[in-house]
Amino acid sequence: MPVTSEVDRSDAAPDGPALPVNELFSSLQGEGTLAGVPSTFVRTSGCNLRCWFCDSSHTSWEPTHAWMSVDDVVAAVEERTPDHVVLTGGEPAIHDESFELLRRLDDDYHLTVETNGTVVPPKGTPVDLVSISPKLASSTPTADRIPAGVEGDTDADAADRAERHEAARVELAALAALVERYESQLKFVVTGRDDMTEIVDLVDRVREAASVPVPDDEVLLMPEGQTREQLAGTRETVADLALEYGFRYTPRIHVDVWNDAPES
Repeated sequence: MPVTSEVDRSDAAPDGPALPVNELFSSLQGEGTLAGVPSTFVRTSGCNLRCWFCDSSHTSWEPTHAWMSVDDVVAAVEERTPDHVVLTGGEPAIHDESFELLRRLDDDYHLTVETNGTVVPPKGTPVDLVSISPKLASSTPTADRIPAGVEGDTDADAADRAERHEAARVELAALAALVERYESQLKFVVTGRDDMTEIVDLVDRVREAASVPVPDDEVLLMPEGQTREQLAGTRETVADLALEYGFRYTPRIHVDVWNDAPES
């Protein structure tokens, strides 16, 4: 996927606070409790995990980006109509400058941060909704299970990557801190019924670790699928699981409508 066309691509970071921006665009929020809300998306590049089904592998497995100053990102957001901003990735919380951006936007926008839940923003960082997507064992890559279009590694490299992903994919203390500090949703990518035992167990562990309730309607099940065809194979199963377990189902509007085209 290309970096958004209106960003000046440069390998050198500008002076002052800056972010590696992969995409900056306005669309409808495709997932979660705010699905359908017009939003401006700021997608940073770089991630500390390597999910095999990553729908933005251009920010993680093979990251591409343009460096933008925080001033320029704020200006680009202000040029757009939506009053909701979604900071996403990759994993935006690995960049300290993400928190500066959130502080700059706080007075005028509803702020959602989409995160894998392994990194906690500094106390006082303004976030209106933290959308946490904990990664299940089914996300761990293998030598023959990597994102489409990504070149494979040797078996040894693949094993090392899988080991590092597996060790880092769940940080219980971080998950508890996030749900305690912010309005939150736990959004799980579900590949099938086999994921449910792990989801229920992890939700129970978060509830035990956190000092606030985590109600069932803040636990969201989302079908895995990066294209309409793939989504058609998981959508009904995941909807049935949401009914069975009492959790909330979330669509993937950007896939249903735009087939996950760039900047959708």
